[in-house]
Amino acid sequence: MNGERLQISVVQGSILEVQVQAIVNAANSRGIMGGGVAGVIKRAAGPEVDEEARRQAPIPVGSAILTSGGRTRYQAVIHAPTMPEPAMRIAPQNVARATRAALALADARGFASVAIPGMGTGVGGVAHADAAAMMIKAIRAFVPHALQTVVLVDVDPAMVQAWREALKDTTRLEKGQR
Repeated sequence: MNGERLQISVVQGSILEVQVQAIVNAANSRGIMGGGVAGVIKRAAGPEVDEEARRQAPIPVGSAILTSGGRTRYQAVIHAPTMPEPAMRIAPQNVARATRAALALADARGFASVAIPGMGTGVGGVAHADAAAMMIKAIRAFVPHALQTVVLVDVDPAMVQAWREALKDTTRLEKGQR
């Protein structure tokens, strides 16, 4: 694989505390910012971000939309649906599709850095290890133009550990193939 690789860092903490240009909301296709990470972002950003997202709905799984960052320090919130309707259980493949869509939009809009929470692991019901594997695989496969850094951030220590394990596993596989 030639071309630039994205720098990946893993952080335990709030998505609202990382130093990036844009943050990702694991959304639903209706754009409704309800609970979980979406609720945290909505409370910090203000209701106008929720309204901006809803105006752009429906947002198919596998695509993403951009809203302002509202009252947060971020230039934008990228809403990448993992589920068609709020509070649905989902397949792990939806996590990969949403991650790819978020990366593609961040890159297309010229952002150098983006933060992504655990996707699909809340009401979506995807196991931490499965979500982490899907996310890391999608990030490793992505060939960026502008995007340089992806910060994987979650308050849940189990999600953080799952990302660290998935990163170790992919690094081992890559070294073994050379």
